[in-house]
Amino acid sequence: MTQSQLFWWHTGIVYQVYPRSFNDTNGDGIGDLPGVIEKLDYLQQLGIDAIWLSPFFPSPMKDFGYDVADYCDVHPMFGDLATFDKLIAEAHQRHIKIIIDWVPNHTSTEHPWFIESRSSRDNPKRDWYIWRDAKPDGSLPNNWGSIFGGQAWTFDETSGQYYFHQFDPAQPDLNWRNPNVKAAMLDTLRFWLRRGVDGFRMDVVYMIWKHPDMPDQPLAPDAIPRNENDIFSTQQQLYAYDYEGVHEIMREIRATLAEFGEDKIAIGEVWLPLEKRLQYLGNNDELHMPFNFDLIGDWDWRYVKPFNAAKIRQLVDAYDAALPDFATPNYVIGSHDIPRIASRLGSEARARVAAMLLLTLRGIPTIYNGEEIGMVNGVIPPDKVQDPQGIRLGAIHTRDQCRTPMQWDNSTYAGFSTVEPWLPVNQDFPQRNVATQQMQPDSMWALYHQLIQIRRNHAALTLGTYQSLASPEDTFVYMREYNQEKFLVLLNFSDEARTITLPHGGTILISTSLNRTGEVDDEIMLHGNEGILIKLG
Repeated sequence: MTQSQLFWWHTGIVYQVYPRSFNDTNGDGIGDLPGVIEKLDYLQQLGIDAIWLSPFFPSPMKDFGYDVADYCDVHPMFGDLATFDKLIAEAHQRHIKIIIDWVPNHTSTEHPWFIESRSSRDNPKRDWYIWRDAKPDGSLPNNWGSIFGGQAWTFDETSGQYYFHQFDPAQPDLNWRNPNVKAAMLDTLRFWLRRGVDGFRMDVVYMIWKHPDMPDQPLAPDAIPRNENDIFSTQQQLYAYDYEGVHEIMREIRATLAEFGEDKIAIGEVWLPLEKRLQYLGNNDELHMPFNFDLIGDWDWRYVKPFNAAKIRQLVDAYDAALPDFATPNYVIGSHDIPRIASRLGSEARARVAAMLLLTLRGIPTIYNGEEIGMVNGVIPPDKVQDPQGIRLGAIHTRDQCRTPMQWDNSTYAGFSTVEPWLPVNQDFPQRNVATQQMQPDSMWALYHQLIQIRRNHAALTLGTYQSLASPEDTFVYMREYNQEKFLVLLNFSDEARTITLPHGGTILISTSLNRTGEVDDEIMLHGNEGILIKLG
């Protein structure tokens, strides 16, 4: 890749903001867009380059904004379009890009399109959604299950047909095979691009194209359902998404962004195996960046994810080797849908190693708000569960636990709000908060801040090549190199110390414990759950 082909995301760091839980400025217990504006200086100080905003559109909030009732406005609880325009202007003044969520697969049942669609079988918008009759025996149109649990079909009494929803019944799937739907949805992208957004994170974008006949899914052998209400996990998902023809739509989406310049980024949520995921890059004419969830892996909500060096090395090596030359890697270790990394790994020391991994690999890192202070899963009593997935599959599956309010300081409600927030604040907030950690030279915040600054100051850590090196069991060692500048990343995934032989001596720039610097020769001992970044001399 030549210098002239570089765009901001090739060296940038993305920071995901979950607006409901980020910063409440109007005292209703829910975060808002003025709250994001208020924290822009903080994000600039941290060193991020782009903010990804989870949905803030008008919505009945059955799935907290992922059930969109109007793609081209702001929910009053978050602000208004003037507030959004101010956010764009203030962020751009600080050289921070704004990426917004786009939810192309489904709307809310309260979207005007669906209200028209369900009003009668002959309404012009009837075919904007997926409607089917029952089978001749009166059973459901097919056996497909919803990702949120239960069947993927809901009966509509008014018109006597079923409508399809891959998620909650309040989230009917759009029919992208209707050209009017496609045109209308592409116009929603143009609406926000005209307002100055820098790109989109596209929610489950690979699900928008289904088999036209929607045949029954075959059962998956040896499937383990999440609970007795889980049909989706018991089936082989051959027809519900990633179906033949989807890449044509991806190219049209990319072309729509290109109308506003080549520097507008398309990021896709694509939960598929590597080979299929990379097909969404196309020939550099589809998504710029299908999210890479390999570092999250086959996590299970009930257990701590094993921290396996050999597995992670294998995943990174395979991914880096498989990418076409025009593509930029990307990595994520958490989000609003995933149990927090510090909880999955079971200790802050391991979460620190994960932070060094995230911020020193080749490619674009995405930080989920709160990871920079090591936030852990919240404790959500069953009677306070609000996530529809948790309601339908049981409290153990709720995503509320990773959406608890951002912990800014040790005041009441962690400085997030002046009233009780929509979700309980983690009880560790008096010790684990931004203000406290910014005063501690060895805190998690200090680690993130220093790693980001080192990354920004050395092209080898942004544009450099990646090469993994042989190393002892439970360790992951790799080289980053650019224009004769070489860095060695040493990560110990074990609780026990490990000794690493180096190609030659160098200088320790940072350790995950923030207590080791100085010159090293050709050998170094890593403490248990420690990472070290060395500049080779």
